[in-house]
Amino acid sequence: MRLISAQRPVWAGLLLAAFIAVGLIVLNTFIPEQPLPLRPRHALFVSGSIVVLLLLIGTAPRAAPGAPAELLAPVRGQWVAMNSPGQHLPSHGTRTRGQYCAVDLCRPARDSTPALVRGGLRGARPEEYPSFGEPVHAMAPGVVVRSLGSGRDHRARSTWPGLVYLATVEAMAREIGGTGAVLGNHVIVAHDDGTFAAYAHLRRDSAIALGSPVVAGDVIGQVGNTGNTSMPHLHVQLMDRANVDAAAGLTMVWPQITRAGDLDPTFEKYAREPTSAALSQMPRNGEVFTAPETQPAE
Repeated sequence: MRLISAQRPVWAGLLLAAFIAVGLIVLNTFIPEQPLPLRPRHALFVSGSIVVLLLLIGTAPRAAPGAPAELLAPVRGQWVAMNSPGQHLPSHGTRTRGQYCAVDLCRPARDSTPALVRGGLRGARPEEYPSFGEPVHAMAPGVVVRSLGSGRDHRARSTWPGLVYLATVEAMAREIGGTGAVLGNHVIVAHDDGTFAAYAHLRRDSAIALGSPVVAGDVIGQVGNTGNTSMPHLHVQLMDRANVDAAAGLTMVWPQITRAGDLDPTFEKYAREPTSAALSQMPRNGEVFTAPETQPAE
């Protein structure tokens, strides 16, 4: 499984080639006199290749069952959880790219916060969101083994055309582009116990430098809107490898946070009763939690 998942960029590149082949076959169907290398008789082979490649891309390793790691929260103050392991596992609907217990975090909406979806073509600027520029803190001590921080912060995909673009053209382009294109600016910290934490979608030029030692609670970047995002937020996950494509996701909890059970009005429609696979210690989708401003260093 791990060898297959580690080759995800290869499968993605071949998948792009297969879709191009489909286009050539369709073109040849309508313009048969064109001297194209692919003919309609090749459609079955190309279709089968696409199915196989999609299966390969969806392959992911699994970690051995164990107690969740107790870490410090990567944020301070009030936040909202989305795609959370407190509602379901796998939290993002997939085990690929070490996302088994990943969670997305954003600040509670204000009156001035743009709507999730609005009319028009152009999405909101990242600066319009309260999460943008907020500090991101290391969940455990370790060393930075990957740091990417030069990508620009794009506008939110907060219009219907923007969301369609995000789910189709942009999603395919980022899949072909690999981990850096999906996670955007990100930092990966290697912990002393052999685990690795990934902090994704960071603000441009905010990521801590490669090789930097960190103490739990240190600021390692700022929340941004880079990579595969519809709005500024922090995506954080715990893994058993630094190579995100080859990694199995690990469970984690933040014992220091407090929860009153309140739901943010903007995201409450995504809240469901936690499934039997959920982590009860973590907030569910749309739930507001508070991380103390001062947390004990490890």
